[in-house]
Amino acid sequence: MTASSGRGALCVRGLRKAFGPEPVLVGVDLDVPEATITAVLGRSGSGKTTLLRLLAGFERPDAGTVTIAGRVVEDGRLHEPIERRRIGYVSQEGSLFPHLDVRSNVGFGLPRRARGKRVDELLSMVGLESLGKRYPHQLSGGQQQRVAIARALAPEPRLVLLDEPFASLDANLRAQVRGDVLAILRRSGTTAVLVTHDQDEALSAADVVAVLRGGVIAQIDVPSQLYNHPVDADVASFVGEANLLTGRVRGAMVETGLGPLTPFSSPGPDGLALTVLVRPEQLHVAVDATGSVDGGAADELRARVLSCDYHGHDTTLCVRAEAAGVPDTLVARIAGNHPVRPADPVRLRVTGPVEAWVAAPATGHEAGAGDGGRPSVQDASPEVAQAHREEERREPGQDRVDHVEMHVGERGEGGAHPLVDVDEGIEQHQRL
Repeated sequence: MTASSGRGALCVRGLRKAFGPEPVLVGVDLDVPEATITAVLGRSGSGKTTLLRLLAGFERPDAGTVTIAGRVVEDGRLHEPIERRRIGYVSQEGSLFPHLDVRSNVGFGLPRRARGKRVDELLSMVGLESLGKRYPHQLSGGQQQRVAIARALAPEPRLVLLDEPFASLDANLRAQVRGDVLAILRRSGTTAVLVTHDQDEALSAADVVAVLRGGVIAQIDVPSQLYNHPVDADVASFVGEANLLTGRVRGAMVETGLGPLTPFSSPGPDGLALTVLVRPEQLHVAVDATGSVDGGAADELRARVLSCDYHGHDTTLCVRAEAAGVPDTLVARIAGNHPVRPADPVRLRVTGPVEAWVAAPATGHEAGAGDGGRPSVQDASPEVAQAHREEERREPGQDRVDHVEMHVGERGEGGAHPLVDVDEGIEQHQRL
């Protein structure tokens, strides 16, 4: 096989893919270190599932290389077969075989002689030892996903790909199952790529987050760095709630409608126009017991509460500041059950340093409003719009191979290929 200069479990260089006239991926570069979980975060239709399908070998790229564990599996000439890539693939629905019990689902792609001990190990790992004889319809959604994870890990893959595997679960179950699955992957030392459009999921679950935008990786970083130091205003708005202000450099500070703010880094020459990021938790909200805003500190601005969203652990406020040069609505986040109600007067103050970028020149299209400066589907030609819609219909987790067996390992005993649809899988399993 061709040697690779890439390091780590996965190395992608210059990956391109188009459907019709409109490109979906236009040069993706991605490195995934061993024994880590990397989240690929992007809007619906951004190409997340297309990227996973290219990595797994379901699709062939138009250009670029894919290297897995130092072995080139795709380079334009070489297209290593799916079953030789040793990749585990878990879809949104899990795609368990309905006619097989839990043990048979987990061991489906393994040689018969290796099934017993390996299946026992995996069921113990996912906490389902007592449910081996149950069928998928007798399991909860969370249990089904744990079976899918066990099946993906059965052939000891080099890499596990997870295509929004928790999206179909309700909020409380999603958090619990996600924690269980990630703990399993970490205990086994498995390298994984998680595709999601859920920012909270990406930031809380992954060691590294890659933002896919406009067909390329716009930024890849550890979650805290991505949230606190996004590469531009569009990424800032996508990875969390963001108050974006205009400002100008004045010495070491940035003058804004919320007052002079301290930037994380040197802001540039005096008078330079900047876009400034203030996260909701950086807006300190003050109100006394009488609701009066008199007597506030000199750096506090008057504002009025427009709405309150109580979440138990915190409350999100939309407020309108009585100052020029700020957005009509600012978002603030305060802890717990704060005694603030709509129409209450409050005082605002920004705490901590802020991120800022040189302001982009005004154009007919706001870069943050769509997909990183790409024309929106509404603005596109009919052909381009159709290509976008086709990609969106494929997101998330939609495969052309219906009901696929989601671990991509070596052929099982008797030549059974573990990447088959349900009907074919039934026939192969009966032959075994």
